[in-house]
Amino acid sequence: MGTNAKIGGGGFHHVALRANDFDATVKFYTEGLGFVEKNNWGEGNKRAVLLDSGDGNYMEVFAGGTGEQIPEGYFFHVALRSNDVDGAVAAAVAAGAIVTVEPKDVILGVNPPTPVRIAFIKGLNGEIIEFFQSTGENQL
Repeated sequence: MGTNAKIGGGGFHHVALRANDFDATVKFYTEGLGFVEKNNWGEGNKRAVLLDSGDGNYMEVFAGGTGEQIPEGYFFHVALRSNDVDGAVAAAVAAGAIVTVEPKDVILGVNPPTPVRIAFIKGLNGEIIEFFQSTGENQL
């Protein structure tokens, strides 16, 4: 865990990518760049996978891309590690952010099922930031 006292932890947890070709994208990151699959969930266009880049920083790949070229690119949120998601959200709101998803507990994947606490905010420029806290034995 990092040393950012304001959000309780710190450092990037993951960057999320919406893939036009899910299988090819996963293959590119795993076979081409050496990332390792840590968790996956969903089916069809709702599939997602969490790939470890090698140091506990992750690429989260989502299926369901439209195939169109997006001028800003395909990354659609950035996740920051936190050991206190609720406190991180409060600090962000105090600094002018807008909550888009209130803090909540969710289970990622099925093998292994991984409990986490997450929340999303919109920053001052419209950027989407997720606060991510591992809460179970399987730390991500």
